[in-house]
Amino acid sequence: MKNIFVGNLSFGATENGVRAAFEQYGTVDRVNVITDRDTGQAKGFAFVEMANNDEGDRAIDELNGSEMDGRAMNVSEARPKPEGGRGGGYSGGGGNSRGGGRNRY
Repeated sequence: MKNIFVGNLSFGATENGVRAAFEQYGTVDRVNVITDRDTGQAKGFAFVEMANNDEGDRAIDELNGSEMDGRAMNVSEARPKPEGGRGGGYSGGGGNSRGGGRNRY
């Protein structure tokens, strides 16, 4: 199985549109267009799972830089998430907020 990252998609991108582009190169098991939790609007990237590694590699080679909805897609093999999550962010402090620090929201 080949996991593929697709970036620089339009904010109007749909699962069906992305699926149609990749199905030209082989069997697509799953398409996940990442959307904003509050608005439901696409965030401009997606993940595609293709059943066959060779078909996935061909799709990456052929679709990287090609246009969808007027935007040149960034298509590459998806990298696994680093262990330990995203990291960073504000993690502490309790009680009142009179200290000199700054809260991050």
